Amino acid sequence: MKRLLLAFVCMLPALASAGSLEPLSATDVPTLLQPPAHGERIIALWAFDCAYCEQNLQALATLQRAHPEAIELITVATDSIEQRDAIESRLRDARVEDYRACAYAEASPERINFLLDPNWGGEMPRVLVIRADGSRLGFSGALTPAQLQKFH
Repeated sequence: MKRLLLAFVCMLPALASAGSLEPLSATDVPTLLQPPAHGERIIALWAFDCAYCEQNLQALATLQRAHPEAIELITVATDSIEQRDAIESRLRDARVEDYRACAYAEASPERINFLLDPNWGGEMPRVLVIRADGSRLGFSGALTPAQLQKFH
């Protein structure tokens, strides 16, 4: 019984962040970009007007489910948090609502774009892979199977 209770308590932080859209401000970016303790953190940036974003989100979710201990997936909508209902609806439609999700919460999205990746020109979709060793990869556009293989 104690083990069950301990397992539940340990899962609370993950349950609290999954399925609940969080605002992302410039001050939150350094924490988001911290290397994970192990494996990889994949940050999937997407927008409403992006043709390939939903396809990428689904491919990344499939990859994460195949490697749950090695990959942490976080979705980041570059649209305003003020569009919370629409963002959450799109995440449900893409079947990625159970992952940690953020949306931009500042008037200047370009600033957050730059803080996330100074080499990024704003093209969508954008995927950042942050490894435990501190190395990073960035990909723009629809993901290919070859690119997905580089993620794990």
